[in-house]
Amino acid sequence: MYRVWNFLSAYSLLLIFGAIAALIWANVDADSYHHFVEFVIWDHAPIGHLHAAEEGHEAYRTLTLHYLVNDLLMALFFAMAAKEVWEAIILENGSLRGKKAATPLVATAGGMFGPIAVYLGLAAFLGSETYSAVANGWAIPTATDIAFSYLVGRLVFGAGHPAVRFLLLLAIADDAAGLIILAVFYPSGELAPEWLLLSVFAAAAVFLLANWLPRKLDRGNQDRPTSTWVRRTLSFWPYLLAACFSWYGFMMAGIHPALGLLPIVPTIPHADRAFGIFSEAEQYLTDLLNQIEHGLKYPVEVILFFFGLLNAGVEFGSIGNATWLVLAGLLIGKPFGILLFGWIAAKPLKLGLPQGMRIIDLFAIGCVAAIGFTVSLFIASVAFDPGPVQDAAKMGALFSFFAAALSFIVGRLIKVQKIEN
Repeated sequence: MYRVWNFLSAYSLLLIFGAIAALIWANVDADSYHHFVEFVIWDHAPIGHLHAAEEGHEAYRTLTLHYLVNDLLMALFFAMAAKEVWEAIILENGSLRGKKAATPLVATAGGMFGPIAVYLGLAAFLGSETYSAVANGWAIPTATDIAFSYLVGRLVFGAGHPAVRFLLLLAIADDAAGLIILAVFYPSGELAPEWLLLSVFAAAAVFLLANWLPRKLDRGNQDRPTSTWVRRTLSFWPYLLAACFSWYGFMMAGIHPALGLLPIVPTIPHADRAFGIFSEAEQYLTDLLNQIEHGLKYPVEVILFFFGLLNAGVEFGSIGNATWLVLAGLLIGKPFGILLFGWIAAKPLKLGLPQGMRIIDLFAIGCVAAIGFTVSLFIASVAFDPGPVQDAAKMGALFSFFAAALSFIVGRLIKVQKIEN
């Protein structure tokens, strides 16, 4: 439990403090809060919100505090998430490889289709006007906050229960799907896909010059002089430069630039094994990718604080249809979707469940996975323009913490046998 709490204190507590501060500030003085969020750092900047060309004026960009955090700095957070997903898929002992991941992957699909069906179905039931206003937020309730869900899962099932491992696999797969959804369905502007060639070129160049070529030159030489020189002298700088080009390519392509570092993550030298995001052992790995991740620990803490501060400031009076739709998608769609798809995988498809797990445990896992928070907030901020609907949707993401209480109730009702070791 210490390791989990240490992770939460590192990556999530400041986020919560930022969110609470934003809620208080927005409800005490909404005008000053929104002025702070949209504070202009640099007008007519090379990066930032794009203002379309008007008669007598050319198109230009404005760098605001909100853009700096959500579009630029949050790229570091998504890069860290991508690192875990990449290792889970590519490494021989990766958690998302082989038959052991089959049922969690199918259950993940249920944990996404279920919330979408509930969200859009209830929106349609409320009428065409409501549906039109909120339909673009269909992806908000698909998210799972991996850190909080993992902690609650351990409290509900016990640290040694196989359902906790199942939940972690599901959450990692959910993160991977969430990154794809953001890239495909929520462009940040008019698409110009030719700019993605810049990202592809940056990734290919840094992999060939700083990774593949030194290893090729050192082939047959156990001292590895070229690789050692590159590692000690150049360190992470070539990858940082490539990351800047890739991020800029995403911005110009109209794809959300917070995902701009994803093409660079696979190019960074990494260990041949991964112990997992909550593993104490992973801090002792000496590969560059893990060193970069640990170097980003404290900067990402601060970034998440400001993310919470700049995105969670909604007035309680803004609670509306989108709030309840997001909550219904998470609290109803997630558990039933994971239960249904998990049952299909385990029984009709005969993929099975981990030893010690029951089918009904899938419903409790779905309740735990309904804690959306971080990624749900992020998707809400890109799914809707600033205004009442966005604020209502964000409130639904914040209220998803009620899934924790629901998880404990469901755990008692279905008589979960806690396994601590």
